Amino acid sequence: MGAAALVGLGWNAWSGRGFVLGQSVFVQTGDEVIEPSEAKARLDRGALFLDARPTDFWKMSHIPGALSLPEDGFDKAFAELEPKLRGTFNIVVYCSGYGCEASHIVARKLKQRGIPAVVLHEGWPAWQDAGYPERAGDAP
Repeated sequence: MGAAALVGLGWNAWSGRGFVLGQSVFVQTGDEVIEPSEAKARLDRGALFLDARPTDFWKMSHIPGALSLPEDGFDKAFAELEPKLRGTFNIVVYCSGYGCEASHIVARKLKQRGIPAVVLHEGWPAWQDAGYPERAGDAP
């Protein structure tokens, strides 16, 4: 069993097709991921936060000032937000963290449209775990 594990780890490291251990499998080449402390600093400097979770989750609670840009309704929400997004150069996208790929997908879709965005590592749960402020009850 131990030998099989070593062979597997060796193949992973030297094959060129393995997984980067210690990094989320959702992170792809070109994704920029930041930690909660960097995200908070960016919020304090006026960054625009985008919540990639379904709108109902955003309505329940979100990072202060965050706008809802859900992955599952991206095209419609993007059309409404596009003028604001094109005028912003400091955008942070987050989702439900811990296995949620929505923030990565939304950030890539923005990048494809010429709008740079970074992803908050582990998203909403990491923000809450850090004890940073949240807001509830906004209408869409």
